[in-house]
Amino acid sequence: MSIGTALAENVETNVTTNDTQTFQQALEQDGFTVQEGDLAYFDFITLVEKGVLPSAYGNNPTTKYVMYFVPPAPGYGVEEQISKITSMLGANGNTTPFWNLRPDEAVVFVGRTPPQCRYFGYDYCLMHRTIGDERRWIFANIADSTNNLVIKTEGTPNGSSGNPFNQTTVIIITADKGIDQRIRNAAHSAGYLDNIINTQVLPSSILNMGLDNNSDTFAAAVRPTLFNDTQAGENYINNTPAVVFRITPNNTTELDPYAYPELRVRGTGQTDFELTDDLEELRTVILNKYNESNATELPTSQWVPKGNDAIQRGINAAGPTNDACYLWTGNQTASSLTPLFFDTSQYYPFLRDPAITLGNNSDEFIIVYGVNHVATGKATYSSFAVYGADLWNGVGAITNNNFNGSTEEYLPNNPNAKYLYVYKLARNCSEGDKYCYAVPYGMVAYGIDLDQPLFIGWRAYLENSTKTGPEYSEIVYDRAIKFNPRD
Repeated sequence: MSIGTALAENVETNVTTNDTQTFQQALEQDGFTVQEGDLAYFDFITLVEKGVLPSAYGNNPTTKYVMYFVPPAPGYGVEEQISKITSMLGANGNTTPFWNLRPDEAVVFVGRTPPQCRYFGYDYCLMHRTIGDERRWIFANIADSTNNLVIKTEGTPNGSSGNPFNQTTVIIITADKGIDQRIRNAAHSAGYLDNIINTQVLPSSILNMGLDNNSDTFAAAVRPTLFNDTQAGENYINNTPAVVFRITPNNTTELDPYAYPELRVRGTGQTDFELTDDLEELRTVILNKYNESNATELPTSQWVPKGNDAIQRGINAAGPTNDACYLWTGNQTASSLTPLFFDTSQYYPFLRDPAITLGNNSDEFIIVYGVNHVATGKATYSSFAVYGADLWNGVGAITNNNFNGSTEEYLPNNPNAKYLYVYKLARNCSEGDKYCYAVPYGMVAYGIDLDQPLFIGWRAYLENSTKTGPEYSEIVYDRAIKFNPRD
C-alpha cells in the first residue's frame, strides 16, 4: 500500500474524495509524468557519526527535520554520495534530499500537517550553487516558510485562523504560474479545494532553474517543534502521513514565471528593551554569586545571515528560516564561502581564538541568561543549544518551557524576574539542580569532548502578530558567562 493510499484510507478527513491516486491520475491525464518520492527524518548527527557528512551544520536539537526526498528528473539518476545519504536515512534509494528542477516542473506535498506542537514550518532552500568553477554550499531559505499561522488546511481554510494541526494540506513548489494552475485543477478533480492549497514560489529572477551541472540545487523540509504529545510527534516524524510528488510536463510549455513573492514584514515597533535594567541587575547578581571564580563574558552577535543576503553573496547561511532570529557566542556573523559538503572545522577561526571549552571540574561551568522572549510576546518559542565548534553538532537544547522559575533565587524581589531566565551548563549537574544541563562528552557527534571548543546558539521563533520571525532590533540579545576556578 502506498503512502498516498494509506492517507486516503486510514486518516480521517473532511474531504472524503481526497485520494492521492486520483490526483496522480488527473495529473497524468493532463500530460504530466508523476513520480512519487519519500519523506524521512534527516538526522544530521547520525550522518556525522557514521562519517557520511563532515559536519552537522548547526542542527537544531529541538527539531527533527522531515525532508522531502525527491526522484530525479526523468532520464536522470542520483549521485552515489547522495544515494548513500538517502539509503542510510531509510528513504527510497532512487530519491534525493537535494534536487534540481526545470522551470516548468513542480514538487508537491500532499498529506497531513504535524500534530499539535508549538511551531511548524514548511521551508524550502537553495542548497548548492555553481559560482565560477566552484560548487558552493549555500543552504539559504528562498522566501517565507509556510508556517502554522499562515498555512491553508482543512482546519485553516483562510490561512489565518482555526486549527492548523493534523489537517490535510497541499503545498506546491514551482517557478511557473501555468504549472501551478494545472496542478491545482488536477487537485480539484481529486477533491482538494483551493482553500487547502498553498504555493511556494521559486522565483526564476534569483535562481538558476534547470537540470545541468550549473543549475541550482534545492531542498524542502517540515520543521515541527515541541509536540504536545511526544509519542504522536515521533509517529509523525517516523511515518509521516503524506506523499511527495515530482511533476514533469511531457510536452514543452510556454513559461509564465512567478515574480519574487511578497514577504511578511518583521517587527512591531514594540521591544524588550524596558527589561535592560533588570537584565543588568541579573548580571550583577550572577557575577557576585560566583565571585570566587574567574568570569569571562562571552560575545553575542547575530549567528547567520538572512537567506537573501547569502544567495546574493554566495555564502553559507546554515539553513535559516524567516520565522526565526539567530544569535550565538561568536563575535561576528558566520559568512564563509564554502564548498559542497564542507568541513566546518576548517572555517570560523574566531570560534577557536580564543576557544571556549568546558572541562569536567565542578567549578567550571557556563551561565546562560537573558530575556524570555516568549514571556514578553516577541516569540512563540525560544531555545538555546550547545554546539561543538568543529562539527557544529547541536548536542542538546533548552527551551522556554524550562525557563519558568529559573530567576527566583537571583531576583526574589524583582517583579520583572518572570520575564528573564538563568540556566547553567556543566559537565555534571548537582542533584536537585533543575536549571542545569549536563553537556555530554566522549560520544563523538553526540557529545562535545572536554578539550573541544564549543559555542552556544539561540533561536527565537515566530512573533504572533507578524506571523514571521522577531526583528533583531526589537529583542534584547541573550548572554553567557564562562566561569572557571582561579589559579
